[in-house]
Amino acid sequence: MNIISNETIAAIATGLTDSGIGIIRISGENAVKVGNGLFRSPSGKKILEHAKTHTLYYGYIIENDIVIDEVMAVVLKAPRSFTGEDTVEIQCHGGTFVMQKILKAALSHGARLAEPGEFTKRAFLNGRIDLSRAEAVMDVIQSQNEYALRFSVNQLNGSLEKEIRKLRADILYEIAFIESALDDPEHISLEGYQEKLKIKLDNLTENVNRLISTSEDGRFIKEGINTVIIGKPNVGKSSLMNFLTGEESAIVTEIAGTTRDVLRETVKISGIHLNIADTAGIHDTEDTVEKIGVEKAKKYAKDADLILYIIDRSLPLDERDREVIPVLKDKKVIILLNKSDLPGIVLEKDVKKMFYELLPDRSFDDGDIAMIQTSIKSNEGMEEFKNKIKDLFFKGEIDVNHEVVVTNIRHQEALLDAYESLRMVRKSVEQGMPEDFYSIDLMSAYTFLGRIIGEEVDEDLVNEIFSKFCMGK
Repeated sequence: MNIISNETIAAIATGLTDSGIGIIRISGENAVKVGNGLFRSPSGKKILEHAKTHTLYYGYIIENDIVIDEVMAVVLKAPRSFTGEDTVEIQCHGGTFVMQKILKAALSHGARLAEPGEFTKRAFLNGRIDLSRAEAVMDVIQSQNEYALRFSVNQLNGSLEKEIRKLRADILYEIAFIESALDDPEHISLEGYQEKLKIKLDNLTENVNRLISTSEDGRFIKEGINTVIIGKPNVGKSSLMNFLTGEESAIVTEIAGTTRDVLRETVKISGIHLNIADTAGIHDTEDTVEKIGVEKAKKYAKDADLILYIIDRSLPLDERDREVIPVLKDKKVIILLNKSDLPGIVLEKDVKKMFYELLPDRSFDDGDIAMIQTSIKSNEGMEEFKNKIKDLFFKGEIDVNHEVVVTNIRHQEALLDAYESLRMVRKSVEQGMPEDFYSIDLMSAYTFLGRIIGEEVDEDLVNEIFSKFCMGK
């Protein structure tokens, strides 16, 4: 990987919108020189060049003898800065025009405009943080709920890095032992080593698999649960959507087939985001527009993490319900027997009978299907419904004290590759292969894990990762 450029960069580090305070960040070899050219003390002196590190100074930004703004400035000397380089941060009034004026002045004094994510990229390349921590910076910024924020902060503090470094150290020890034994068989014996390695491999694969197992929860916490509301027409799908959003997002009438397209909203339940799609009622229809809506409903259901299947318990099950059931295959499902405020015709046993008839391989005992009696109109059963979502996805509780949760798809893929490599080592041991075969796959596992923390990545991947960051970070 190429050594980082020694150019001095600058950018607005706060949101480009009118606010109380704005920050312009300058970092690089000549950051202090650039800042010194802009900043004046109340007495008109250039003082940043001799300023103490991590000390806040009051003064003005002056360009061409014109005062641009009254500011506070701080010099952060390398390596005790976010980037690991000399850094100057100017705290000014948060108007977009004044921030842009100060940034333009910094550029005129020798800095160049920073690329998206370049400050964090420099922190990584200068060894201040590993790649997993760098990615956690953006995760913190983009957190949409308490759990996502907590896990992102844990990763920012190095929870994942520590786990990965320990796994790599254990793997490297085995590689070194094998190589040493092969190079010096007279002094280092491999007798009985295979059984010891099996025990070590079991421990390694268990720990890697544990991290992999958190990735699905991590995705739901970070990105939200893709949820689809389905059912035949006029059973209460739009009413459920309105209940969840807390507003009249969908039209509710007594006329069947009111919803003809897919309505999408994001809501938060028990601290978790649901990306909800309210779909057209699934049934045979000759109406062209309605038919398109039905097909869309089936497509959204196919890609969903969670399906909310609503049944009007005051009306008998019919062929339209039989059209819905096959869509529930291999999905987490909550069946809402709605309109419990009305006399009931449909019983839970009736639904289960039809369900097992059409999906004989599924079971209500496997933990992925739940059935609740509800009245969306009167809120009956809705609290149980909310709790059931957490039961299905997080076993009822999300352990915010569990420090390591994998929320990044890149990390998940690297862990899966490492797991497969470790599995291949175990296979080689069981088949009695020569010890140098062990080293090959052990090194592959070591390399895959290194990709997570940035020790086994190329420049193109690094550039791609940081190009997704916001400007000024």
